[in-house]
Amino acid sequence: MNERGAQASRETTEQPTKRVSLGKLIEILFVALRLGLTSFGGPIAHLGYFREEYVQRRQWLDDKAYADIVALCQFLPGPASSQVGISIGMLRGGYLGGVLAWLGFTLPSAVALALLATFLQDYDVTSSGWLRGLLIVAVAVVAHAVWGMATKLTPDRERVSVAILAAIVTLMVPTASVQMLVIVIGGLFGWLFLRNVPTPDEDDTVAFPLSRKAAVTAWLLFFSLLIGLPFVRQIYPAKWVAVLDSFYRVGSLVFGGGHVVLPLLSSEVVANGWITEEQFLAGYGAAQAVPGPLFTFSAYIGAAMEGWFLSAVALVGVFAPSFLLVIGLLPFWDSIRRRASFRAVLSGINAAVVGILLAALYDPIWTKAIHTPADLSLALVGFGLLMFWKVPSWAVVLVMAAGGMMIDALI
Repeated sequence: MNERGAQASRETTEQPTKRVSLGKLIEILFVALRLGLTSFGGPIAHLGYFREEYVQRRQWLDDKAYADIVALCQFLPGPASSQVGISIGMLRGGYLGGVLAWLGFTLPSAVALALLATFLQDYDVTSSGWLRGLLIVAVAVVAHAVWGMATKLTPDRERVSVAILAAIVTLMVPTASVQMLVIVIGGLFGWLFLRNVPTPDEDDTVAFPLSRKAAVTAWLLFFSLLIGLPFVRQIYPAKWVAVLDSFYRVGSLVFGGGHVVLPLLSSEVVANGWITEEQFLAGYGAAQAVPGPLFTFSAYIGAAMEGWFLSAVALVGVFAPSFLLVIGLLPFWDSIRRRASFRAVLSGINAAVVGILLAALYDPIWTKAIHTPADLSLALVGFGLLMFWKVPSWAVVLVMAAGGMMIDALI
């Protein structure tokens, strides 16, 4: 691990109960806020932005630790990219750090979508030139992430082969269930054939300043809410309770994140008559034009139903399971990942994740963004700025948005 990343990890290991400084918490919030304002392109692109900011630029953790967290969050229901951001926030600043990381990354798109539901439902932003540039920047960001992660996580021909096969299978059958199966098979391959993977040394510790007692409490609360909210909804039939129950259940049960959440949300809100199908589809289209997690679509639905209060209830409801699951698993993560057999499994999983990321670079990111030679040219500019000129991702986003407007004006 690099020196700064190792130092940050040792701080959380040696003094897990030490109060986090105000300056560090402010830093977590503003870094996440900048990501929340600039991270376009969906959950796979978000992982690229996170790696650029947290691993490359700020060195809060290294590539192996980052890949471990990504692999863990892929197994959890809910929005994987948001869970990765929450985990890194907790690594840096404990429970409050996780909350601030989530707030910074989530609020920009949530507020924008709630405003849209309130004032601008008839305005179509999906054909704007700047949006074209923001779709193209996702190509550059994900390509950069694939390159960087592949060099570190697929160092031999066995893991390269796993990554290639994972990419092929994911491209041929692009469903969330197949992605999960690919990850499981990658882990099985690692367990059988990658036993020589070294165990992390003391400087490669990823110890979260979270207690195991809190983890057990989080698990109890997770299942209590999942089972208990439907009963509360029957006893106390207030609309906000019904919204909380519906969105909490969606956040608890949807695997794959992103677009997979849409049919579940539709069955909860359109079928119940809370909003019309036209409102639902208009909000989904708008969600493609804002940065941050697609799960903030819940803020749009709540605002379209009954204003800002239900918008907040829906947003908290759909993300609450992610917090509880992350808190329930992270305190045990470092001790688990140090076991030789689990390291072998994790190496196979990480190779499979690289393959899934490679597949996502083509579909949906490339196929959605690259349609003309001008689009490809702009993507190459963005990749060069990130890869060789080391320009911060937020600045590349601004350049690419301007480039998209220029292409739109000229063609």
